[in-house]
Amino acid sequence: MASFTLAELGHRSNEVAEATSDGPVEITTQGKRKFVLMTAEQFDRMRQGSSQKAQHIDDIEPREREELITALENVAERGNS
Repeated sequence: MASFTLAELGHRSNEVAEATSDGPVEITTQGKRKFVLMTAEQFDRMRQGSSQKAQHIDDIEPREREELITALENVAERGNS
């Protein structure tokens, strides 16, 4: 997880915002993790995940469906190697 200080957030906001595309970013103050910054999409997925444990494949967004299928195919290929 990327990490920036609270001071860096003010001076390097574009870099911090870009880092969220790879996942949540922790913001520290006085050497301790204080905040976690993430995209709205990441936050929505996190919130949905806490209340819903399973989804029907037809209810998943097309991009997420393709990512899931690709990941499953990769796992299957490694298992057959």
